[in-house]
Amino acid sequence: MAAERVVQAYIALGANLGDAAAALRQAASALDRLPLTRVRRMSGLYKTAPLDTDSGEAIAPGGDYLNAVVELETGLAAPALLEQLQRIEQEAGRERPYRNAPRTLDLDLLLFGSARIDSARLTVPHPRMMQRAFVLVPLAEIAPERVSQAQLQAVAHQCIERLAGVL
Repeated sequence: MAAERVVQAYIALGANLGDAAAALRQAASALDRLPLTRVRRMSGLYKTAPLDTDSGEAIAPGGDYLNAVVELETGLAAPALLEQLQRIEQEAGRERPYRNAPRTLDLDLLLFGSARIDSARLTVPHPRMMQRAFVLVPLAEIAPERVSQAQLQAVAHQCIERLAGVL
């Protein structure tokens, strides 16, 4: 597949089953090996409680998550990148038995350049990213120009802990 153009894309990584830190490191490595793609920046690791995906506030079942955000430079189109993210999730043992189920790996396409996409398979910017400290805080770490202080303040009540070290 030839690259139409190179764009910056931001991917949220999360896991709360098995060795979550190893799963996130392996995912970042897999992202860096995608065709026409390379990882440009990686946030540190953050620990958060599992949240209901609809409200972004209620605690969901399962253990705490480890989360991070990576910046990619990619020549893949957004739908092709989404397919690759889902393939990486499947290779990590991702199952979707029910909504908000605990996960071996969760990869969300947050931003794809300045694109606005609203299709049956993909919405960019990610529709719930502004409700989630576990997205905004690591995103602000690697791309502070993408997150305003007002957006960070809106999720400041959500418990998030930066862990020592980096992804």
